[in-house]
Amino acid sequence: MPIVLARIDQRLVHGVTVNQWNAELNPKRYMIVDNLISQDETIKASMRMSKPSGTGMSIIDEQKAITNFNNGNYDHQVVFLLVKEPKILLNLIAGGVKIPSVNVGVIFKEDGRTPITERVALNDEELADLKALQAEGIPVHFQYTPGEPAVSLNDAIKGKM
Repeated sequence: MPIVLARIDQRLVHGVTVNQWNAELNPKRYMIVDNLISQDETIKASMRMSKPSGTGMSIIDEQKAITNFNNGNYDHQVVFLLVKEPKILLNLIAGGVKIPSVNVGVIFKEDGRTPITERVALNDEELADLKALQAEGIPVHFQYTPGEPAVSLNDAIKGKM
């Protein structure tokens, strides 16, 4: 299984993901799956400049990710998958992509979202999507950095939603 971890983080590539998570996971490829960003060459170029030395970076849309994984393009790589929202992970799974676990790092408190942790707020749809991932047998946890304790979805939402 090439994906070592799938992370939901609205900032995608930043210091925590390229330093702390890189040291923890040792990925050979950072994969950002986002339908809009994959079409913006300026944003893609700036994101690529921030990747750790010795790693690759793919910034692709959902369909291309599904096709590439199903074709075995990443079978011999260690992939750190980054997305902005849980719905993307559900779409990838529906397309046959295997995801071993989901880390929720940052979802901003905006648009009426309910705070769950210090750095994560969810709306009803996002919560339903995370529960659907968990129902697929995929562990879902909240953890900003590898040094912090991971909090399960059920523990994180207890008494909040």
